[in-house]
Amino acid sequence: MAAGQLFSRTTQALFYNYKQLPIQRMLDFDFLCGRETPSVAGIINPGSEGFQKLFFGQEEIAIPVHADIEAACAAHPTADVFINFASFRSAAASSMIALKQPTIRVIAIIAEGVPESDTKQLIAYARANNKVVIGPATVGGIQAGSFKIGDTAGTIDNIIQCKLYRPGSVGFVSKSGGMSNELYNTIARVTDGIYEGIAIGGDVFPGSTLSDHVLRFNNIPQVKMIVVLGELGGRDEYSLVEALKQGKVTKPVVAWVSGTCARLFKSEVQFGHAGAKSGSDMESAQAKNQALKDAGAVVPTSYEAFEAAIKETFDKLVGEGKIAPIKEFTPPPIPEDLNIAIKSGKVRSPTHIISTISDDRGEEPCYAGVPMSTIIENGYGVGDVISLLWFKRSLPRYCTQFIEICIMLCADHGPCVSGAHNSIVTARAGKDLVSCLVSGLLTIGPRFGGAIDDAARYFKDAYDRNLTPYEFVESMKKKGIRVPGIGHRIKNRDNKDKRVELLQKFARTHFPSVKYMEYAVEVENYTLTKANNLVLNVDGAIGSLFLDLLAGSGMFTKQEVDEIVGIGYLNGLFVLARSIGLIGHTFDQKRLKQPLYRHPWEDVLYTK
Repeated sequence: MAAGQLFSRTTQALFYNYKQLPIQRMLDFDFLCGRETPSVAGIINPGSEGFQKLFFGQEEIAIPVHADIEAACAAHPTADVFINFASFRSAAASSMIALKQPTIRVIAIIAEGVPESDTKQLIAYARANNKVVIGPATVGGIQAGSFKIGDTAGTIDNIIQCKLYRPGSVGFVSKSGGMSNELYNTIARVTDGIYEGIAIGGDVFPGSTLSDHVLRFNNIPQVKMIVVLGELGGRDEYSLVEALKQGKVTKPVVAWVSGTCARLFKSEVQFGHAGAKSGSDMESAQAKNQALKDAGAVVPTSYEAFEAAIKETFDKLVGEGKIAPIKEFTPPPIPEDLNIAIKSGKVRSPTHIISTISDDRGEEPCYAGVPMSTIIENGYGVGDVISLLWFKRSLPRYCTQFIEICIMLCADHGPCVSGAHNSIVTARAGKDLVSCLVSGLLTIGPRFGGAIDDAARYFKDAYDRNLTPYEFVESMKKKGIRVPGIGHRIKNRDNKDKRVELLQKFARTHFPSVKYMEYAVEVENYTLTKANNLVLNVDGAIGSLFLDLLAGSGMFTKQEVDEIVGIGYLNGLFVLARSIGLIGHTFDQKRLKQPLYRHPWEDVLYTK
């Protein structure tokens, strides 16, 4: 391990298994230290995606949430620390996946009770690949003034009291996270504070040892002295003894091994940590303290004298001119959260909406980051605006032109279809424009205009699974499902929908690939052998061609294509287009001053 500093002011981490409080504490520490960027680049919450809203000082930020470790590492290649808050049941497996990512350099495993055999595998892999594991059963570590892991050092008040918002001259390593907080305070009282502090964890097999970090501290110029807090049980401290004897550690080491009271008990004693277990004499606190002292470490006579020993060593270094005074400063105040600040009147309130498609806060509105002036000056059309607001990117011109053609072709289909009929009846009832529009839109669904998404979904699934048209149609028949995008009440083999022909002609001329459309045509050829009106309708044409647009443009991943179809983007296109016609019918009826509509009796079958 050796090498030197693990963290810096630019270090960023991936946080596994979302926990609001430790992440917020990390971000508050960042703000306290004056970091420009948050130390948490992304969150991994298995099975979930999106964003989590948190505070970076007064500013609320959205941190990306990823469903798996690989996706998070790919999205945040500069984040090289993995903070694992998984339970002991899954901590080892998730940590191994993280270790195998080329971008991850340091892993902190918080959980206690990770199976020892799993921990040994993690240690072996990390050492073979020059990576660092802190834990299991750790609170983490801290680089004063730069970066901290999770709940390390506790509350902001404690961090300020321990002067951890700026670097000191002391490197500190301990097995215990709780005692780390105590020692941060102790060290701050009698020295200029911590430079780096690590709690390696209290399990029998820690991912990194006390001596690993002491040797690192020895290579960090800013660390002038080292403080070590060990505990009875195990033989980890003896590796430090050997390093001291061999002269590998050249900086003053002040050490204490806790657990000297174990000898007062008549039987073997198990303290809080799995590794803190009094066994042989060699594993006793007394034996370890003596060995460290014999090797050259400064070892006090008791824990009560530990603070004085640290102070004496520090003062000596100051007297020798090896430690220069640190200029103190007052860190910025951290805004209080709402539930804490209500009584004091200091409040910050979270936002309730996340928007990624537009921003109206600047000098001019922006669509997906493109200023309105650019949209106008570059001659963007409606298709371009839809590509920005719906797909959050500028699509090639043939794509936006296709969108515009779809809107024009689907704007209206006469007054007799259900949507237009509803809008007309509502308009003649004297209702306002919005009511008339909504009454027509509410008829859009599986039987009217809402089959575009289903057509795309079924055609894509069948094509991707290499089903022949026969296999596809017959399987749908067995399920009792009509093939979406096939069939028309009026059009037939000899009188096909002109809109479909226009769309197909445009696509064959401009699209790089029309594999989904050609598959839909093959399905149509088969369905026409069953009935003369089972033609490819406009829903099926738009659905299949939109698949070709998404797949052929090279601007969408497979996951994005599936999401677009699943969310309902394609039906959205029909809704947008048909709204033009529904508004037109509304205005037409109002302009003509048509009276209240009443359906004629002769058009109703009255029966018992």
